[in-house]
Amino acid sequence: MAVVITNENVELEINQSGLPVILDVYATWCGPCQQMAPLFDELEKELGDKVKFAKLNVDEARELSIHYGVTSVPTFVFIKDGEIRHKETGYMAKEDFKNKIEEFIG
Repeated sequence: MAVVITNENVELEINQSGLPVILDVYATWCGPCQQMAPLFDELEKELGDKVKFAKLNVDEARELSIHYGVTSVPTFVFIKDGEIRHKETGYMAKEDFKNKIEEFIG
């Protein structure tokens, strides 16, 4: 299960993570976010030993969403060593998303 990111745990779960992080910034009212949620869960099962999967609800943590430069949802933020390395926005097919994650983790 993906880690839920809050103001209280962002430092530990993202900035101090020993693994690269894929952060799913979403909203419960967002159709494409709902479509991506099961794909995100499937990819976590497949790749969770190589990368940490985390979720951030834009409505519950607006300041963090702004910090990560999110202007629309869903946005997937690729973070390594506490730094944003890449962002993807919108719906993606599972294989496309998987390929982007695999490129990111090398």
